[in-house]
Amino acid sequence: MYEQLLIVNDDQKKAIANFQILVANFQIIIAKHEEANELQSQKNNLLQLQIIELQKFIFSGKQEKFKPNPHSNEQQTILFENDKLAEVVVESISHVKAHDVKKTVVRVNHPGRKPLPAHLRREEIILSPAEDVSGLQPVGQEITEILEYQQGELYVKKYIRPEYIQPTADGTQAKRVIAALPNMPIAKSYVGASLLSHLMVSKYLDHLPIYRQLQMLTRQKIAIEDNTVNNWFKQGCNLIEPLYHALEKQVLSTKYLSIDETPLKVLDKTKKGTTHQGYYWVYYNTQSRQVLFKYQIGRAAAWPKETLKNYQGYLQTDGYAPYNQFDEVQGITTLNCWAHARRKFIDAQSFDTTKASEVLTQIQLLYAVEKHCTENNYTPDEIKNYRQYHAAPILTALHKILQTQLTGSLPKSPMGMALQYTLARWDKLNVYLRDGNLRIDNNLVENSIRPVAIGRKNYLFAGNHEAAQRSAMLYSLFATCKLHHVNPIQWLTYVFENINDHKINTIEQLLPQNYAAEMSKK
Repeated sequence: MYEQLLIVNDDQKKAIANFQILVANFQIIIAKHEEANELQSQKNNLLQLQIIELQKFIFSGKQEKFKPNPHSNEQQTILFENDKLAEVVVESISHVKAHDVKKTVVRVNHPGRKPLPAHLRREEIILSPAEDVSGLQPVGQEITEILEYQQGELYVKKYIRPEYIQPTADGTQAKRVIAALPNMPIAKSYVGASLLSHLMVSKYLDHLPIYRQLQMLTRQKIAIEDNTVNNWFKQGCNLIEPLYHALEKQVLSTKYLSIDETPLKVLDKTKKGTTHQGYYWVYYNTQSRQVLFKYQIGRAAAWPKETLKNYQGYLQTDGYAPYNQFDEVQGITTLNCWAHARRKFIDAQSFDTTKASEVLTQIQLLYAVEKHCTENNYTPDEIKNYRQYHAAPILTALHKILQTQLTGSLPKSPMGMALQYTLARWDKLNVYLRDGNLRIDNNLVENSIRPVAIGRKNYLFAGNHEAAQRSAMLYSLFATCKLHHVNPIQWLTYVFENINDHKINTIEQLLPQNYAAEMSKK
C-alpha cells in the first residue's frame, strides 16, 4: 500500500512538473506577445506621428513659437527676479493645423491709408463739372490719387558717332577720327547692362525662370532666343568672376563663420533619365554681413575641408557629421546651433507634449536673454557678461531636465532622438557663452539660403555643373546686396558698366557694401 502511494506521489510530482513547464512556456509566449504588442504600438505611434508631420508639412505654416504652461512659471520667476526679463512673454512653438479656424481681429482707430510715394510720376487729370460754371469762382479742390501700372519698357539706345577724316600735313594716309563707344558688358552683343541685370535679378531674386521672362517679352512683341540669353548669362558671370573671388576672400577672412548646405539638382550627361544631386555650401561672415555660396558636386566632408583649409576662428554649424572633422583642427573652435536643437523638440511635441514643452520653455528663456541684449544694443562684452549671469543658470537647469527625461524616453521615439541629439552636442551648444560676438543659432545663414529653396521650385534644376557654379556666384552677390540694403539691379548695372575699366587689384571696391558706402557720399 505504501509503495502504491509513493508511485502515485511520483506521478503527481511529474504532472506538477509538467504543468509548471507548461505554465512557464505560456508565460514566455505571453511575454513575447506583449513585447510584440509594445513594438507594434510604438510603430503605430510613429506612423501616426509621421501622418501628423506630413499634414503639417502640406497644410501648415512652419512657425517656431512656444507658449509655456501659465502654471509653470516658477523657474522663469526665480531666474529673472527683479529683472526686465521677468516681463518677457514667451510665445508658443506651435504648428497651425489645417483645421484651425483663423480669428479675425477688428482694428479700431485705424490711422488711415498711407500716402502714395512722392517720387512717383503724377499724371494730372482735371475733371470739370457737367453743369455750367460760368461766372463761378473755385473755392477749393478735391484730389484723389489712384495707383496705376504701365508695363515695363524695353528701349533702344542708339549710339550715333560722326566720323571724320583728319588729313596729315605730309599728305600720307589720313587719320580717322570717331568717338569711342562706352564700355559694353558683352562685346559684339546688343544686350545692355540694365537689361542683363534685370534678367539676372528676375531669375535669382524674383524666381522667374528664363523661359517665363522670354514669354513676358514676347507679349511686347520682342523675340529673343533662349540660347542667346543663356549665353548672355554665361559671359556676364565670366565678367564678374573676379568680383566673386574677392568676395570669397573677404568672407573667409573672418574669425566667426556660419556654415550650412542645401541641395540642387543638376543635369548631367553621364546620368541618363535622372539628375545629379549637387550642393550649395553656404558660408556667412557675420561681422561684415557677407555671404558666399560655393557649388560642389557632393555633400562629403572633403568639400568644406578644402574651402576652410586655411581658416582660423569660430565655426558654427548644425549637427551634420562631416562638420565634426573641424573639432580637432588647431585654431578652430566649433559651436552648434540652438535653433536646430529646438526644432527637434518642436517635432516631438505631438509625441510627448509634456516633456517637449518642459524643454522648449527653457530654450525660450535662452532666446529671451538674446532678445533683451538686442533690444538694448549691448556691446559684445556686455552681451557676454549678461549671458554668464542669466543664460548660464538656464543651461544648467536645462541639462538636468534633459538627463532626467532621457532615462524615461524610448530611444527611437522623436522625444528620445531629440534628447540624444541635444545631449550629444551639449558642449558645442554652450560655446556661444564665451564671446558676445557669437550668436545662439545659425539662423542668419539659413535665411540667406531661402531664395535658393524658392528658386528650385521654379527653375527645377541647373543645366550643368558650370551653370550651377555661376548661379552660386550670383546668389552670393545678391545675398550680400540684401544684407547691405543695396538695390541689386542698380548695383549690378553699375558693375557691368564699370568693371571692364576697373583695375583688378582694386576690384573689391565694386562689392555691394563698398558700392553702398560710395553711393551714400553722393
